[in-house]
Amino acid sequence: MPASDRVPRASRPAGQNSSVLIGLLLVLVVSILAAGPMFLGAYWLRILSTVFMYAVLAQGINIIAGFTGYPAFGNVVFFGLSGYFTAVLMVKLKLPFVVGLCVGAGLCPLLALALGPVLLRLKGHYFAIATLGLNEAVKELVSNATSVTGGGAGISLPLPPWGPAENAMFFYYLLLSAMLVSIWVTWEFSRRRIGLTCCAIRDNETKAESMGLYSTRCKTAAWAISAFLTGLVGSINAYWTTYIDPPGVFDMAIAVKSFVIFLLGGPATVFGPVIAALFLELLTTLTWSKLLNWHIGALGLIIMLVVLLFPAGLRPAWRRIQLALR
Repeated sequence: MPASDRVPRASRPAGQNSSVLIGLLLVLVVSILAAGPMFLGAYWLRILSTVFMYAVLAQGINIIAGFTGYPAFGNVVFFGLSGYFTAVLMVKLKLPFVVGLCVGAGLCPLLALALGPVLLRLKGHYFAIATLGLNEAVKELVSNATSVTGGGAGISLPLPPWGPAENAMFFYYLLLSAMLVSIWVTWEFSRRRIGLTCCAIRDNETKAESMGLYSTRCKTAAWAISAFLTGLVGSINAYWTTYIDPPGVFDMAIAVKSFVIFLLGGPATVFGPVIAALFLELLTTLTWSKLLNWHIGALGLIIMLVVLLFPAGLRPAWRRIQLALR
């Protein structure tokens, strides 16, 4: 057959090629993480488990702040509430952890759905302050409900019925699964109608409403998804640490660290919070080990430099590096 008569093969679109590459890379990374307990000790398993937990917390903020444009600084309220739901069910009612996990992760979105139509009428820093007030109000409520929550003394959960090695492996896989769920939820959210609507609300809410988009409904749904992800790891954390108290689970330090990870990963990204959580947690571990007496100051300085140098997260910086290398 002459060369001129040959029909050229249809080339695969560049976007499809990149999707396949990302999919293969994701499978490789998940396979390596799944094999982690085979070659990592308990210390590194705990560090990676913490990375997974903060990645999920940052994904929760990413849904409501990155995609929707509503900075929920007090999102840690769902982390604390779900932990207490799980603890009370396990200690007071003697229910298994699975039930406490489902109830803790399930009730937080209901609270967001109930409060969303009211609080989400506020915008910008007003909404941020309102969520901070909600966190403090719930913290005080839990602290004063002594007969149920133990008050300021906290509440101790039953110890897992395994040895230390099995315990570390169990929570490693559980938090890894929670992180994979958060990635999938964020991916689906970003490509569905609700995600596109939330992005329109973030860019210009007035124009979005004038186009007939239901802003209140979509904002509330986004906050409910955010609450579910936050509550999911809140319940796991309660059983992981086997002891919780109001200052520990309603701690604004958790909220600040999660927000920094979200900013570092880049708003409205799918994998940004995961990469940023790994980066920041390894950085925290390094400052703890090398700068024991100055680790907080050193970590704070590094975070300030990162936020100042990479205000849009690490993704634009990586793109600039790629362009410079071409």
